[in-house]
Amino acid sequence: MREGSRRWLWRGVVALFVTFALLLFYALWLLGPTGKEATVRIPRGATGQEVARILEEAGLLRSGYLFSAYLRFSGRAKRLVPGVYRLKGDGAFRLARALTGGEEPLRVRLTFLEGERAVDYATRLSQAGLDGDGFLKIVQEPGALRPPYVEGRSLEGYLFPATYTFDLLATPEEVVRALLRRFEAELTPPVRRLLEERGLSVHAWVTLASIVQAEAGSQKEMPYIAGVFLNRLERGMPLQADPTVAYALGKRLPELSRRAGDFAHDSPYNTYRYAGLPPGPIGNPGREALLAVLNPVRTDPKGRPYLYFFHAKGELFLNTSFEAHLEDLRLHRYSSP
Repeated sequence: MREGSRRWLWRGVVALFVTFALLLFYALWLLGPTGKEATVRIPRGATGQEVARILEEAGLLRSGYLFSAYLRFSGRAKRLVPGVYRLKGDGAFRLARALTGGEEPLRVRLTFLEGERAVDYATRLSQAGLDGDGFLKIVQEPGALRPPYVEGRSLEGYLFPATYTFDLLATPEEVVRALLRRFEAELTPPVRRLLEERGLSVHAWVTLASIVQAEAGSQKEMPYIAGVFLNRLERGMPLQADPTVAYALGKRLPELSRRAGDFAHDSPYNTYRYAGLPPGPIGNPGREALLAVLNPVRTDPKGRPYLYFFHAKGELFLNTSFEAHLEDLRLHRYSSP
């Protein structure tokens, strides 16, 4: 080979090497750190190409195309874990590891309080970034999710109050199922035996417990209040529970007004107008209220049934007769401080 030909061949090799090195450097730069940080949502079933687009739009990648190709050829595209992540743009390879099991998706820890209504739960879910509206829709129209012991249309009362941890991609149906499973954990064999002995259906049990929960000022009051209501039910007396009126009107207890005619409101939930239990629970009772209905205190030390109660000055006053009830009201609620 002539000297000139060798020189041109050498130059070509050098040029090819330099070109390759520049392309490799550029590709590594495209796949390298961006220095940005973002929260991204990786939907269930997202493909590698879709994930790459999400990361690129969030500024975590310079080239979604190259990242998608890397996921495909490395086999990681099939191992992507859906969820919401807080990620740093530390480069394509670290991002790929993070999304295929290297990092846990963000989760939210929510506490639903005893006695709260489904609408309160929905608000808390929405505030946490979950679908509260969808949750409430399922509660009101549960369809196949309705357990056999729920006699009404709504799941109100069966959304057990507790602390839950949810993936931020949790669907309304998954949230409802979690709360129902937690309620069913309370339906132990001993509880079922007590319900049978007391002649209570699950629906009646939860409905009464929801009223006890709303009426009680403390856990120790619950068995006494449950006893009053059970005695009234046994005698055909109306429960006359203010929280049922509040629920019928969509109000809170402090908002009720006799002057506005609230207690005359015509609703099957108004236990001043209609005897017996309302059609369903008025909130979601906790374990203490549920157990209080199964283990009530129904009589005073002389064996006389409790039929009346009221709160005044931070205390619960119980009576077995209407006359004594009126006298206690006069002395403790209506007397001057």
